Amino acid sequence: MSDPVIKVRDLVKRFDGRAVLNGLNLDVHAGETMVIMGGSGSGKSTFLRCMIGSFQPEEGTIELFGRNVSHAGETELNEIRKKFGILFQSGALFNSMTLAENVALPLQEHTDLPREIIDIQVKIKLELVGLREHAFKYPSQISGGMKKRAGLARALSLDPRLLFYDEPSAGLDPVTSAEIDRLIVDLTKKLHVTSVVVTHEMDSAFTIADRMAMLDKGRMLCVKPRQYFDDLRSVSARDAKSLTEDEQLIRQFLRGDADGPITRRRESTNYEDDLLGGPPETPIAREPSVVSTRSRVVDPMKDESGDE
Repeated sequence: MSDPVIKVRDLVKRFDGRAVLNGLNLDVHAGETMVIMGGSGSGKSTFLRCMIGSFQPEEGTIELFGRNVSHAGETELNEIRKKFGILFQSGALFNSMTLAENVALPLQEHTDLPREIIDIQVKIKLELVGLREHAFKYPSQISGGMKKRAGLARALSLDPRLLFYDEPSAGLDPVTSAEIDRLIVDLTKKLHVTSVVVTHEMDSAFTIADRMAMLDKGRMLCVKPRQYFDDLRSVSARDAKSLTEDEQLIRQFLRGDADGPITRRRESTNYEDDLLGGPPETPIAREPSVVSTRSRVVDPMKDESGDE
């Protein structure tokens, strides 16, 4: 097997001394779609930002295409970034530009192609996502699903070998979400790109994934083929009692059950102790950064400048 496109080893990322990612390891191979999933606060968005070079980890390494991005300089990092594309959760289109102009921008910034060739490339990319007829519309004139597709066309503009997707189905209706999922699968097959998809939408995950990685509170619970997770979510409640704690946690997340390790963990915190016995050195209420005008004492004999 060839070297992985992405190679993560012992990754640790901290904020204010707290480990948000704690010793993650992951390989993503050429041509596969890897889905990274986990609940809110599990660290999956932070993990994505580390992989694209927005965050630098405190420990461990991340290699993309055999080059270490975890401690790369800005110049080297920008060269590596030309080899991958990103579909942001909101689409992140420039509102003052048409869809065609949004897709053309990376080509104008990072290539010396003549205008005629750029125009052809833009039409090809918009056709891939079914938006060629809407090339001259602005983001404000199209739907949320169309914005996602336009963002994907822009991510494809430099013909990347690797695509990152940040919650591609978030905020979309079920039909539009299914269309985006089908588009991801089709593009992976047609363009032979490697895809990393961060999501907590299980219908989407099982539609597009070759392999899946489950995060929980900054640790990697497991990385397995899709079939493993499909089998796990089908385990009956009676048979689930024989699963390990981590397997039960994954099963609950996959099924969306109200009862299980995740909810028991939340309920285990003592509300009364938290309410009455919280540590005094970390108060919730602090001095406000902006003083309310209602708290100001104004002398009616003086104006706002202080003059009588």
